Amino acid sequence: MAQKGLSLDDGSSRNVAFFSTRPYEKQVFTELLNVRNETLTSPIEATFFEHPLNPSTALSCEGFSDVVVFVNDDVSEATIKALSQNNVSHVALRCAGYNNVDVDAAAEMGISVSRVPAYSPETVAEHTLALILTLNRKTHKAYNRVREGNFNLQGLMGFTLHEKNVGVIGTGKIGKAVIRILLGFGCNVLCFDPTQDSSVICMGAQYVSLDELLSKSVIVTLHCPLNEHSQHIINADSIAKMPDGVMLINTSRGGLLDDAAVIKGLKSKKIGYLGLDVYERESELFFSDHSQEIIQDDVFQRLTTFPNVLITGHQGFFTQEALHEIGEITLDNIMYGGNRL
Repeated sequence: MAQKGLSLDDGSSRNVAFFSTRPYEKQVFTELLNVRNETLTSPIEATFFEHPLNPSTALSCEGFSDVVVFVNDDVSEATIKALSQNNVSHVALRCAGYNNVDVDAAAEMGISVSRVPAYSPETVAEHTLALILTLNRKTHKAYNRVREGNFNLQGLMGFTLHEKNVGVIGTGKIGKAVIRILLGFGCNVLCFDPTQDSSVICMGAQYVSLDELLSKSVIVTLHCPLNEHSQHIINADSIAKMPDGVMLINTSRGGLLDDAAVIKGLKSKKIGYLGLDVYERESELFFSDHSQEIIQDDVFQRLTTFPNVLITGHQGFFTQEALHEIGEITLDNIMYGGNRL
C-alpha cells in the first residue's frame, strides 16, 4: 500500500502529537519549533502529552498528521491500526531504536516511520565509561562515606583499566565512540559485530568471534540494536564463557540481557560488576517518580539489592547537545521526510 503522504514543507497543515513528553523535552521542542515556524508557510502545531502512546491513546489522535514517540511507547499493530483510522500519516521516533514499532503493520497501513539513527554518539559512550569507572573505583560509595566522615578505604579497591581486555559488542556509531575512549585508556579492545568496520581496525581495535570476546574480556559492554538475533544475547550460556568477576555494561536495550541468568551470575560471583542504563521492562518504571510507591517488579528490585550493581534510569542520552540534536533531526524528519524506515 502506498504511504499516505510525507509531511513536507509544501504549505499543508501539520498537527503533531508528542507522546511520553517530559518538561525538558517540551522545552527543547518548543524552542526549536518557534524558530522553524517563523520560516514555514504553514506553522507546525504541536500538542504535548505526558502519557504514552498505546492502542487506547491512539484512538484520540484524530486531527493529528504526525505522532512523535519515544523508546517505551507501544507502537504495535493495534496502535498502528488506531492511528490509521484517525488518518495519522507518520510516526516519528525521537530515538534510534525501533524495536517497539511494528514496521510491517505501518507499511501495510501506509504510515511512514522515521527515527533518529545517530545523535551525539559520544553522549552515550561517555555515560558507558561513567558506569565502568564508577563501578570499578566505587566513587558512588566513596562519596557517601566521605559525607559521613568515613575515610576508610576498605572495600573500595578497583583495578587499572590500562592494558585490560575490554569487549565491545556492536561497532556502530556509539560502539566506535566507546572504542575510541577505551583506546585512550590504553585498553586492548576486542570487538564483535556481524558487519565489520575497517575504521575500527584502523583505530587499533580487533574483531574476534563472540565466543573469544566473551572468554577474554574482563569488561563486556553492549552497543547493538535489539532484534530477533540479539534478544538475550547475554544469557546463561554466554555468561558461563566469561571470566570470573567480569564487568557487564548495558546502555543499549534491556532485552539484550536475560535478567534471570544475570541474577544467577551475580549470585555465583561470575558477574563481579553490573552497570545498566536500560532494563527489559523499563516502560513501567523509567522516566517517572516512583519514590512514594512500592515497586512491583520483583526482578528489578532483586537487582537493586546487589552492592556491585549500578542502575541509571535510561539517562545515557541525556545531555543538552544530544537533546538538541534529537529535536533537530526529529523535526527534519517531519518536515522533509528523512530517515524513513
